[in-house]
Amino acid sequence: MLRILQISNKAPFPPNDGSSIAVYNMAKGFIENGVELHLMAINTKKHYKSDKEVPADFKKESHFVTVPKNTDTTLIGAFANIFSSESYFVSRFCFKDMEKALIQKLKDFKFDIIQLEGLFVASYIDLLRKHSDAKIILRAHNVESVLWGRQLLTEKSALKRLYLKIQTNRLSKFEKNILKKVDGIVSITDVDKSWFLQADPGKPVYTCITGVNVDYYKKPGDRHLKQKTIFYFGSMDWMPNQEAVDWFLKNCWKKIYGTVHDCKFVIAGKNMPQRFLKMNEPNVLVIGNIINSKDFYNQHDIMIVPLLAGSGLRIKIIEGMSYGKAIVSTSVGAEGIHVTPGENILIADNPEDFIKAVVELLNNDEKRHAIEKAAQRFAESEFDNKKVVSGLISFYKSLNV
Repeated sequence: MLRILQISNKAPFPPNDGSSIAVYNMAKGFIENGVELHLMAINTKKHYKSDKEVPADFKKESHFVTVPKNTDTTLIGAFANIFSSESYFVSRFCFKDMEKALIQKLKDFKFDIIQLEGLFVASYIDLLRKHSDAKIILRAHNVESVLWGRQLLTEKSALKRLYLKIQTNRLSKFEKNILKKVDGIVSITDVDKSWFLQADPGKPVYTCITGVNVDYYKKPGDRHLKQKTIFYFGSMDWMPNQEAVDWFLKNCWKKIYGTVHDCKFVIAGKNMPQRFLKMNEPNVLVIGNIINSKDFYNQHDIMIVPLLAGSGLRIKIIEGMSYGKAIVSTSVGAEGIHVTPGENILIADNPEDFIKAVVELLNNDEKRHAIEKAAQRFAESEFDNKKVVSGLISFYKSLNV
């Protein structure tokens, strides 16, 4: 039996955003495939989640431990970091209490695999090497330097752009240095895999998409469908998500609403900025955090993902397809998912095409239903979590652990 230590920079339960879904579902997949799992997470102030909310069976099966830490960015911290060579994105997640907890865990248990959930916990590699001979794997949720490089291109403030350029360059150097230190990489898409293979040729890399419990998505929720509703659903404290909504509102919404007068646009997601909550646009509803995502998906027609920046995988697309939603996305939004445009999703990369795709789905029920059914069939064949994680376990065994 494999014994795996999974380390995350965010508490994964409840799994209510992309990264926590990725960590939690991976943990569930390990457990379902017979792995002895030990899951340790930094419980940040920004994304704080009480351990009391974690189901007792999951807590027991995953040997779940969290270490609290305020990792919030501050103006003082950001300014002070200018005189350092470290990435401010990463340094906030390295602290003594986590080091102590890791050392104790490694004294108590001998692991075959230590899986780092993203670059922000990779600062602990030297400590892990000192106290364990386990294979250390970076599970890269994104190529962080690519993500922030794309973000840099869309930043309008000259001062912020300058600071982002400094931090992105530092992050890129850190990322490439980390690749040399790990024993293998788990990419979340084949697009990212190609980048890693080019950055460090010869390093074992395995693509493992985020799986889901497809049976859960097929179970009925509240199906009181609100006709002709377009929705965007994502963590609204993430800048690319805000920019996606801004882009859609500025370039697409008025023409869509002008063509289909009875349609509505619903914006939802946790940590909704006040500027969206105070918005006063015709037939636009901003509702912030969603308590029951299943009911939310089932109540609305057309999902949009107009992302302009990002890397890795949009887990909301995986969820949307699993629920059988008709989705209109940019190529960046759907990057890394082997979709078939026109069959199980619509892809549009400019305002004219995006408007055309959304209006077509609003006016053509037959077309929308066909895409909905194809999306759910695709999800059932590609995203089953136990099967997805089983492939990763085979990869780990091939590393001679």
